[in-house]
Amino acid sequence: MKVVQFAVPASNDSIIIEEDVLPYFYNYFHRHDEMQITLIVKGEGTLIIDNYTQRFAAGEIYIISANQPHIFRSDESYFNEMKNGSAHAIHLYFDPKTIFSNLINLPELDQIRRFVEQINYGIQIPDGNQNQVEMKMRKIVITTGLPRLLNFMKLLHYLSLNLNEYTSLSSGSNSKTIPVAESNRINKIYQYTLAHYTEDISLDMVADFCHMTPQAFCKYFKKHTSKTYITFLQEIRINAACVKIIKGDDEGISSVAYATGFNSAINFNKVFKKITGIAPREYLKKFRVNNTELYNAI
Repeated sequence: MKVVQFAVPASNDSIIIEEDVLPYFYNYFHRHDEMQITLIVKGEGTLIIDNYTQRFAAGEIYIISANQPHIFRSDESYFNEMKNGSAHAIHLYFDPKTIFSNLINLPELDQIRRFVEQINYGIQIPDGNQNQVEMKMRKIVITTGLPRLLNFMKLLHYLSLNLNEYTSLSSGSNSKTIPVAESNRINKIYQYTLAHYTEDISLDMVADFCHMTPQAFCKYFKKHTSKTYITFLQEIRINAACVKIIKGDDEGISSVAYATGFNSAINFNKVFKKITGIAPREYLKKFRVNNTELYNAI
């Protein structure tokens, strides 16, 4: 698995459409010169963008800045089942430097220009705006030429006026620009972690996987991601735990803890609250208020 400077599909239009219907999302931690708006039509998994991680699911919409390293990776079950059509996404790519080089300074587009410029680390569109954004994206997909461009400008105009709040895809620490050569190694670390997070991963194991000493590995990972490997591993595990809690995949919180790689429920509760801001019991109440079966088993 190699990270490449991804080239979007060739097109005569300024707004490039890519629609993927696949068994799973993706194996490549990559970047490209264009900004990206992605609608997840079907599928779920883990989004890693720079040094930030979170879950993604069907219906969600993301805007990713130009040259931000990122990956939408399906859960491991998608790779095991290999059912075509299990993962479906629509991507809109555009280069703001090119598309707005002559138009962006027009006073009528001032609101749009300021909106585009403020997206430094990528954002997730709020639930309340998803339906409108999805409808506008689908209208862009079925048009070409000038109608596509005009529909795209309408989308940006809507976003610039109606996104009163949104989720920033940033960990809060400074984003690192990772050289392509180092991105290949970082990608391998990410992929190894996503494949083995349910296991008892030690620093010695992952350092050995990278052919480094544990001390050198810890220094290397922190340098290129602005976080420790343990923090990254915990984020991946808690993201998976949140899904299990919501779906009721396990009998109780202790079961969720062990199923996602934690060696004790006490440590799981501590890490869960640190990352999400609330305890697992509160999280369950918030997201599964209509299902008491799992809650009663805690």
